[in-house]
Amino acid sequence: MTGGPLRIIVVDDHTVMRAGVVALLASETGIEIVGEAGDGRAALGLVERHEPDVALVDLRMPVLDGVATTTEIVARFPRTRVLILTTYDTDAEIERAVEAGAIGYLLKDTTREQLADAIHAAARGETVLAPRVAERLVARMRQPAQIPLTAREADVLNAVADGLTNAEIGRRLVIAEATVKTHLLRLFAKLDVNDRTRAVVVAMERGLLHRP
Repeated sequence: MTGGPLRIIVVDDHTVMRAGVVALLASETGIEIVGEAGDGRAALGLVERHEPDVALVDLRMPVLDGVATTTEIVARFPRTRVLILTTYDTDAEIERAVEAGAIGYLLKDTTREQLADAIHAAARGETVLAPRVAERLVARMRQPAQIPLTAREADVLNAVADGLTNAEIGRRLVIAEATVKTHLLRLFAKLDVNDRTRAVVVAMERGLLHRP
């Protein structure tokens, strides 16, 4: 970080949204926008040329998405902090961005003052989270530890997701129908649900079941 204004780039594939962010920050004397990009690949070129203090990056973009862009910037240009600015606030999106190395996660309903403050904080190396994002992370941390599914339980649940009956699941997995029922009862207890459909939904929400 230099003694002058913070140098930032704005990365968003929506032209109107990107222009709005640029306009929002135009009057901030401590911030200088040195480049704009509509996809992650172009953003990497900007970072390489300008070495900005902060990169404001959207999540869902063509060519190279926000998570992949963040990963690249963190690995290749460690002096540039990545601040995610997006409309998405699901647990999966937040976790992927944080794991990729983003220093902050803001939502696009943030005010100009909040955005400017977040950019300065990010440049100082401080973690910045939108209040709603912080609440989700805290709630997630307070959840009881997840009990992993066994390989056979995952097989049964995948078969349920495919719409198979207990008898059909038994034939697919070469196990007795009674054994299928036993696996389902254990799954219901682990996931704290009482029906097959809810078991699939909850397992996918928790990242315990991955479907193609």
